[in-house]
Order: sequence, then structure tokens, then C-alpha cells
Amino acid sequence: MRRYRSYGAGIAAVAGGLLATLLSPTAQAAPAPLTDPAKAAALAARLGDDRTAGVYHEDGRLVVAVTDEGAAEEVRDAGATPKAVEHSAAELEATHAELDELAGIPNTSWGVDPSSNQVTVRIYDGVSADDRARIERVATARGDAVSIEKRSGKLERTAYAMRGGLGIIESGGSRCSAGFNVQNTSGEKFMLTAGHCVVGGRYTWYRWSGNIKLGTIVAWNNEPGDWAVVDYTNPDVSPYGTIQYRDGSEGQITSSRWVSDGEKVKRVGSTSQDRDGMVLDPSVTVNYTDGSTLYNMIETSLCVQFGDSGGPMFAGTTALGLNSGGNYADKACGDTDPQPDRVSYYHPVQDVLNKQGLKVY
Repeated sequence: MRRYRSYGAGIAAVAGGLLATLLSPTAQAAPAPLTDPAKAAALAARLGDDRTAGVYHEDGRLVVAVTDEGAAEEVRDAGATPKAVEHSAAELEATHAELDELAGIPNTSWGVDPSSNQVTVRIYDGVSADDRARIERVATARGDAVSIEKRSGKLERTAYAMRGGLGIIESGGSRCSAGFNVQNTSGEKFMLTAGHCVVGGRYTWYRWSGNIKLGTIVAWNNEPGDWAVVDYTNPDVSPYGTIQYRDGSEGQITSSRWVSDGEKVKRVGSTSQDRDGMVLDPSVTVNYTDGSTLYNMIETSLCVQFGDSGGPMFAGTTALGLNSGGNYADKACGDTDPQPDRVSYYHPVQDVLNKQGLKVY
């Protein structure tokens, strides 16, 4: 009997096999390359610091360092390139934190470098043998998780920071305090201080620390008000929209307004910083010993000393006033807030901003 092959059945079998192959998970198309660093960082964060060790670029690709094959598969599935490493992000950050306990050694830097899977320490000129030994003790304990590089030169700021509350001095030697840094509608930066600080032709001002030139007075009033505006003319000075406390920390200023009677306020200055008090009267007339009379001044329970003139008064992140003066300014403020029988006076900062077309930032 002649047997006939059924070609239709064969074709159906082939087609069915092809369809099964196409539908098989192992035959899926490769994922699109992951090119967004933020998404790569989110992927690493999802996998966790114990299974990853950072993200970096290599030959135009995003690489995610991983510590196990399971994490590597997830990285491949997301379109990024995995690289197996020995040290996890958690381990490297712990090493970084240990080095941070040595913070304050001049001319040094350290940080996690994902591409080398190490904490890289850079030691520049001027580091003493003792300080280098302190760093090397940490590095030795951490093995190849730390690398040390010797670099030439010294680490220096390229701009001089200027913040409210810091000491300022005019060319003749009189010391006052910076108030708030402000700007005009074009973004040009200015510093506010007290108007009585500029009496007698004191037009050029310097930072007290380092004697760094800041700029020149462009507007002021020392009676019936007490305010001045200094134009920053030194391009190497960076005026920040912050005030600086005695411990070196900063407070951001974001707004300004008129004061309210009885509200709690804070003041900093270059002589006696970080004082707390309250507004006693939002608008008073002040008659100073030198015969000057000021109007619409703010009276507070804050203690001040000579050299605090021009310093900022604020509430939270809001600018309120510029110090003008007070009683017992030749005596120390002590450790208690407020000081009994101590008062001080401030020019409303909002008045200056409105008149000069300026704003805090």
C-alpha cells in the first residue's frame, strides 16, 4: 500500500512550534538600554545597599555595581550593565563615615568611588605626618576598600563666603555686623547693615575675618532711620542668603515682613551672637546719647553689644530688622535670655527693601 505524507499536518506542527518559541520567555526581546541615571539610581536603591555598590558611566553605558548574581540579573533585565564587586555600598559608606570622624584635617578629601569600588582618599600638600598616619590607620583596617592618593597643591576656597551676622569693618577700622544679603530684580547682590556705621565717609567695607574687601556703600540713612546698602564689588565674594550662628551653622532666610508686637525673635551679631527675645514695641521713637533721633524703630528685649550694629533680627526664616543700638552696649550679655533691663532697637528691614527695590533670597 502506498503511503502518502500529510504535508498540511507537518506545516501545522512547524507553525505551532514556531509560535511556542516566540511565546517562550527565553525568546523575549532584549530590554531597551537604560540611559537615565535617576532610574539607574532608583534601581540600585530598590535592590538595597547590601546588594549594590553605586552607579557609574563606562564607555557610554550605565553600570550598576552588584554583589550577587540575583542582583545582576535584575540589572540586566532593566537594561543596565551589572558589574560584580567585592564591597557593598553599605560597607563603603561605613568606611566613609569612619573617615569622617577625622574631619577637620586640612588639605584632605575622601569619598566613595563606585567605579573603583573603593573609598578614595586624597592627601594634598601640607598634611602633617601625624595626620597622615591617622588616615592610614583607618585605611589599613579596611584593606582594599580604601585607596590613598597623594596630590600636589593645597585645598582652598575659590570664593569668600559672606553671610548675615558676620563681622564687617570699614577702611578706617570701625567694626559692625552684616545684616541680610539681598538682591534687586536683576539678581545683583547687596548687603544690608546699619546706617550709623557709614557716617564719616566709611564707604568701603571688608569682612572682619581675613580683611576681604566686600564692596562700597550705595545708599544709607542714619537719621531718622538707621540702614545702609553695600554693593558687592568683589567678584571673589559669594553672598549667601543665610545668617550664621556662633557655632558655624547657618539659617536660611526666605522672606521678609513687618514685625508683630509680642512675637518671639532672634538676633545674631559679630560680638554677642545667638540671642533670643521678643518684640516689646513695633514702632518707637529713639533718642540716642549722641543727640540723634530715630523714628519707627522696633524695640525688643534682645541684648546687644558694641560691634553688633547692623546685625540681623529674624523669626525662623523671615527677615525682620537691622540692629541700631541698645542700652548697656558696653557690657557683656551673659548667658540668660532675655537680660533684665536690657533692650535694643532695630530698623524694620521691610522699610529698606521697599524703598530700595530689594528682596531677600
